[in-house]
Amino acid sequence: MKPIGYYNYTVIATYIGLAAAGVGCFFAMEAMTKAALICLMAAGAIDMIDGKIASTRKRTTAEKQFGIQIDSLCDLVSFGVLPVMLLNCFTVPDAAKKTVGVLFVLAAVIRLAYFNVTEAERQAQTTGRREFYEGLPVTSTALLLPAVCLLGPLFQDRTYLMGMIYLSALAVIGVLFLAPFRLKKPGGKGIAALTAVGTLVFFSVIFVI
Repeated sequence: MKPIGYYNYTVIATYIGLAAAGVGCFFAMEAMTKAALICLMAAGAIDMIDGKIASTRKRTTAEKQFGIQIDSLCDLVSFGVLPVMLLNCFTVPDAAKKTVGVLFVLAAVIRLAYFNVTEAERQAQTTGRREFYEGLPVTSTALLLPAVCLLGPLFQDRTYLMGMIYLSALAVIGVLFLAPFRLKKPGGKGIAALTAVGTLVFFSVIFVI
């Protein structure tokens, strides 16, 4: 008997990204900062290519809609829940951790749900490529938060301060998720630049943290 859902190659990369984030959550629970950050960045790298993989197959309307929903649900875990789980790696006040953590996940949920609605409307009107993001994409956490964590070695004797920096970064990013501004979606050169920066941050995380 076939299980419900879609399992063709267009969604496999998305599932792999979710698995990476899930493993990262377990690492974060054990305060294994480097391993959790590597999983976060791996999920981000996979997210960059899953859309291109999906575009290589002619999909039904149901498959396209499923792809939109599953991508956002996986993004919530990868770039909403995992960043909050990383708070376990830092020394921060418990009340602040819970407050910022819950609000960050809520902001990610709202942004992703809004994206789903607007993307479904856009695809009903055109088959063209999306040109702008509204608000900061949740996937940005895969690059921004590891970059913030690279400050860690500078605060080895002031772990509380580093924790507050990470907590503040979460708060600012959460606000930007819902901020009413338009951000141009990167083209070929922009993607190449982001890939280069991401590679630099990735190896910095491996050798510095």
